[in-house]
Amino acid sequence: MPGRCGSVASDLRSAASAGSSPRIGFRFAGFFIFDDIVTPKTELFPIFLKLADRSVLVVGGGTVAASKVAGLLPTGARITVVAPEVCAAIRRTRVEIHQRRVRASDLRGVWLVVSAATPPVNAAVARSAARRCLFVNAVDDPANASAYLGGVLRRDGVTVAISTNGRAPALAGLLREGLDALLPEDLDRWFSRADALKRRWRRTRVPMPARRPELAEAITRLYGRPARAATTPRRRRT
Repeated sequence: MPGRCGSVASDLRSAASAGSSPRIGFRFAGFFIFDDIVTPKTELFPIFLKLADRSVLVVGGGTVAASKVAGLLPTGARITVVAPEVCAAIRRTRVEIHQRRVRASDLRGVWLVVSAATPPVNAAVARSAARRCLFVNAVDDPANASAYLGGVLRRDGVTVAISTNGRAPALAGLLREGLDALLPEDLDRWFSRADALKRRWRRTRVPMPARRPELAEAITRLYGRPARAATTPRRRRT
């Protein structure tokens, strides 16, 4: 079956032939778990996903999993929840539910995996997902996560996501609240100006570097104030 791991011996032979250090593993609930070599720290790549009509697997059925399901529902994803026990909050939704332990085969055909289970289960899911080139959000379990769901702020068509690299989810929540207090209540007016300018920019082929200062000036004029600094980009700190 594609995606299944071979034996420990074959994995050791493959690693040796590739000239890399071997990875030792063990089998858990039909998955093969590897003790990976630590890689140098790298930066995260922020991205927003279109999940409408795409399959998403949620492993776990408790309150944490329920909160992830609630966040996924507005995306229009086809959500499947797999867990031995499933809370009432999840049952009240229209997601597909399989009340049992997760299997490697559950990952077939999915675009994203959210694992809100115990660390051993999260690790098993993560290893099987890696074999299929799938990203996994292992909730509050950075060691087993290849994707993090940050604090999210949505208002009037604007979505702001904040990540602490899985280090401090509570801090991401506080930062989200702070940004929420800073954003104007009339963002819809900002969008109206931006939409009107965008149509003109495309028609007259205004170059990209000139667009942001012009938009800043237009938004400033909404409040009857001169745009003195609108055309001067703020220098990034080094």
